[in-house]
Amino acid sequence: MRSSLIRSRLRQGKAVRIACMYYPTAMLPAFAAKAGYDAVWLDTEHSTWDRRELQRMIALHHLAGIDCMVRTGSRNPTELYHLLEDGASALLIPLVDTPADAAALARAVKFPPLGQRGLDGASLDNNFYVDGTEGYPAAANEQTLLIVQIETPEAVAGVEQIAAIKGVDGLFIGPGDLSNRLNCPYDFSHPQMAAAQTAVADAAARHGIAWGRPARNAEDIAGMARLGGRLIAHGSDFGAVAAMIPKFGATIAEGLGVSS
Repeated sequence: MRSSLIRSRLRQGKAVRIACMYYPTAMLPAFAAKAGYDAVWLDTEHSTWDRRELQRMIALHHLAGIDCMVRTGSRNPTELYHLLEDGASALLIPLVDTPADAAALARAVKFPPLGQRGLDGASLDNNFYVDGTEGYPAAANEQTLLIVQIETPEAVAGVEQIAAIKGVDGLFIGPGDLSNRLNCPYDFSHPQMAAAQTAVADAAARHGIAWGRPARNAEDIAGMARLGGRLIAHGSDFGAVAAMIPKFGATIAEGLGVSS
């Protein structure tokens, strides 16, 4: 089974560098790997992907030698471990509000003794059963990650218990949803957001798991690192287009000697 870059870097106490892909972009895994990223998160919570697109994109991550993390709103156990069978290295699950939510997810995506994931072994993650399944369940538990999103006041209040669930490998703050529900700015200098981040960081440290969130700039990343944050999400296809298209348009305007 393919070894996870995310798992390897966490074991070494290093940051995991994550980009986000909103829409199927075949070249992004290769460019992200060359730029030094360890993983790309495919956002299937807010964007539409069909199953074949996901399978193809995950395979392109394997080809590029970079981990694929899938964010999905599904709580269906079979759909969740299908994503792992297709070769995803990590699942990022939004709106995990309670320890019961986290425990149900761990049961769905981990093989016994950690969970109750169904065993097949005929897909990409086990090299299509070429060498059978001996050692596969243990390797899958070891090399795949369940990362749960902390996005509500309820989740923040219960983060200690969520972090304690066996099979949960990381906590990831969803700052947009959290700030919206706290009715405060999306700004980690704000007291409510700072307190939430500290609660997440402390719970992760006590239970020996990773935590992180999206980061806006180098200063933001440095602040996370000082608090032990190692799941560093920065950069996306959406952000690249939003930043570069206006610049390209300005270059055309400059070349033509026009203002717009």
